Amino acid sequence: MSTVLILFFVLSAVTLGSAFLTIYSRNPIHSAIYLVICFFSIAGHYLLLNAQFLAIVHIIVYSGAIMILFLFTVMLMNLNKEDEVHKPRMARFVAVSLFALLCIILIAVFMNSKPIADMYDSSGEDYQSIKVLGNVLLNEYMVPFEFASVLLLVAMIGTVLLSKKETTK
Repeated sequence: MSTVLILFFVLSAVTLGSAFLTIYSRNPIHSAIYLVICFFSIAGHYLLLNAQFLAIVHIIVYSGAIMILFLFTVMLMNLNKEDEVHKPRMARFVAVSLFALLCIILIAVFMNSKPIADMYDSSGEDYQSIKVLGNVLLNEYMVPFEFASVLLLVAMIGTVLLSKKETTK
């Protein structure tokens, strides 16, 4: 096996492991740290695809700005161990089982799929160029780009609403 393939499998294992630990961790600060590790491993996948600009932007935007906002939100929520509702063991077991089943299905799909490299059509454009990437992103993919920004805005508003303390009478 080549070193790129080994690096891909290592990065994939780190990505899946840290994503699982993000969900499974009880401490929100630990979840945030696992999420940062997941973001860095995804940036490693971008580097394997020779997309250095996207890897750096991914690290700056997600690991930097979004995680800072996430940590501030977690700190605003002021989660205490006593107030935290613990999930029953059955719910955790079902979540772990569904995660394992999803992983098995994805592995089976990827193992049985065939690469379509011979059907790949190259336009000759260098998508590493910031100018070309900006033109493609803001012309051809303008609507999905705006949908993503609206989705992030809705998620931020939802987080603020969830973190708001309710007064008990």
